[in-house]
Amino acid sequence: MNKLKSIVRNNILQLSPYSSAREEYSSSKEILLDANENPYGLLNRYPDPFQNKLRVSLSKMKKISKASIFIGNGSDQIIDLAFRVFCNPGVDKALTFIPTYGMYQVSADINNVELIKLALNKDFQIEKEGLKTLLKNPSIKLLFLCSPNNPTGNCINIEDILFLAKNFSGIVVIDEAYIDFSSRPSAIQLINSFHNLIVVQTLSKAWGLAGARIGIAYSNPELIGLFNKIKPPYNVSELNQRAACEALAKKRDYINQKRAILNEKEKLVNQLDEIDEVIKVFPSETNFLLVQFKNPKKIVRRLQKNRIIVRDRTKEIEGCLRITVGTAKENKLLVNKLKQIK
Repeated sequence: MNKLKSIVRNNILQLSPYSSAREEYSSSKEILLDANENPYGLLNRYPDPFQNKLRVSLSKMKKISKASIFIGNGSDQIIDLAFRVFCNPGVDKALTFIPTYGMYQVSADINNVELIKLALNKDFQIEKEGLKTLLKNPSIKLLFLCSPNNPTGNCINIEDILFLAKNFSGIVVIDEAYIDFSSRPSAIQLINSFHNLIVVQTLSKAWGLAGARIGIAYSNPELIGLFNKIKPPYNVSELNQRAACEALAKKRDYINQKRAILNEKEKLVNQLDEIDEVIKVFPSETNFLLVQFKNPKKIVRRLQKNRIIVRDRTKEIEGCLRITVGTAKENKLLVNKLKQIK
């Protein structure tokens, strides 16, 4: 914790977190008259504020201590909490590499924190030349790195992740929302080696729970304790906790769905390569493809007329659209419509 104190905001260190009377008891046989709840109903009680059942399931799956796991209301809450813990508004800064996930900028703006953005190279990898000096800047408290990256679809080289963790004086957040689709190992294996590392994952993508908003942070217990200290008391609903536990218990469904998505992705790549309007399909370690078109604006308009929605990324990467891998039926319809565009 001593190493973290130099990075954490002073008011956060001094903060007394909200606590409920119920946290002081472990028995399940109390008469619950402490929280002003309606005594009737199926969802009348507040949910477990620390999502213990869900964290136990994740602990067994990831082979990591429950104390090293934080559950957020989606990964976006975890990103926001990182700014709140480490960055003094209007004073401190954060760093990321573009193009990347847009919520880093949104959360920075909400928290009045300047976000320094460094461009990835032509292969969408980090340029390390001259970076070490910037990493030692004491006003830069957070570094966000998305790997596999959104919208580029590639993983950041592990050597570069290690370089950042070793040389950055602040907190390194590795956003692994798409790691389940990747052949690369997770950076979770590094959290015991680096006190300043947070690995963020989600159940929204490969686990099919985007509607349940379950984000997960893995880090050392001291850092996880800071997140628990400042989060809203009941940040994840009972329904969402239950949905997450039920999904994790059905790992065979997860495996089958992931296999189907990856198989469809391979077919979609081959089919897109044969379309005249396509310039390039970029390699992807995710459930989406970054595709460069000759006339992307026309492609977007024509697809929208056929009620097919893709993501326009031309502002970030010239000529590129991001296309999520759908079902076999959806992908076939997409390809057929693209072939008709002249």
